[in-house]
Amino acid sequence: MTDMPTWEGFNVPILKVLSDGATRTLRQLRLDVADAVGLSPEHRAAALPSGQGRADNRIGWAASYLNRVDALHRPSRGQYVITDLGRDLLASHLEGITENDLKSLAKEGDEWWLSRSSTEGPDVQPLDTSSTDLDPTEQVEQGVARIHEEVASELLSRLVEQDPAFFEIAVVKLLLAMGYGGVGGRGVTTDLMNDGGIDGVIDQDVLGLSKVYVQAKRYSPTNSVQRPEVQGFVGALSGKADGGVFITTSRFSPGAVEWVRTVPARIILIDGRRLAELMIEYGVGVQVERSYRVVEIDEDFFT
Repeated sequence: MTDMPTWEGFNVPILKVLSDGATRTLRQLRLDVADAVGLSPEHRAAALPSGQGRADNRIGWAASYLNRVDALHRPSRGQYVITDLGRDLLASHLEGITENDLKSLAKEGDEWWLSRSSTEGPDVQPLDTSSTDLDPTEQVEQGVARIHEEVASELLSRLVEQDPAFFEIAVVKLLLAMGYGGVGGRGVTTDLMNDGGIDGVIDQDVLGLSKVYVQAKRYSPTNSVQRPEVQGFVGALSGKADGGVFITTSRFSPGAVEWVRTVPARIILIDGRRLAELMIEYGVGVQVERSYRVVEIDEDFFT
C-alpha cells in the first residue's frame, strides 16, 4: 500500500473486521483494521500535529460515522459491534462506502450531518482537509465544527438514554451555566414538588422574586413535541409567570412553533440541535480534550 486510506476508505475494512460478530474496543478495532488493510510501519507512525496517530484518527471517525447511521452499535463506551444494517451495507458496497452513501442512511433528525455536508460538499475531510480553497484558519475552524457536530450527536444520544430526572437536572445545570441563576440564584427540578407541567425552576435572585420556569421533554429524534404539550406548559405557567423555556432533545412540530408566535406569553423553544450547541458552548456534559495555540505577529513589538 502506497497511500493511506482516507476515513472513507476505512469504512469497508471496519465492517469486514467486525463481520465476525465480535465486540471490539476502539483500540483493538484500530489495530485489526490497520492489519487488515496492510498499513505500513510509516503509516502507522504518522501523526497529526496534536500527536494522535493519523490512521487512528481516520479509523475513529469512520467508526463514529458508521455508528451514526446504525451500521455499527456501541454496546458501551468505546466498543463497537456490527449490526444487520452494517452487514447489508457491506454486502452492497464491497468496493467502497463514501460519505454520500452514509448520508443517504442518515436518521431523521440528524440535521448536523445533512446541513453541513450539503453546503461543504463530500470532499470535506474531518480534521484532515487538504482543500486549497480554505486558508489555514478556516481549516481549523471547519475541523472544530465537525468535531462539535459529532459531539452534539453523541450528547443527544446520551441524554435520550438517561432517565427523565437526569435530563431535567441537566437542563437546569445548563441554564445556570448560561447565567440564568443570577448572582446568588439557584435552580431546582420540580419532580418532588408535583408541579404539573413544570420540570424546573431557576431563581434569578436570592429571594426568588424573579423566576425562570422550565419544561424538559426527553424525546427520541423521531418523536416531535406537539402543540398540545406546549399549550399545557403555558397553562401550567398561569398565575406564576408570563413566560418560560421549553427544552427537548428532539424537535418541535410546525404547529407548536407557529402557536407560540401567536400567544402573549414569552415562550422560548429550544430543540435538540440548539440544546447540544448550548451544552458545548457552556461546557455542560463536555470537557476540553485538547487546546491549540495559534499565534500571530505582535505589531506593537516592532514599532
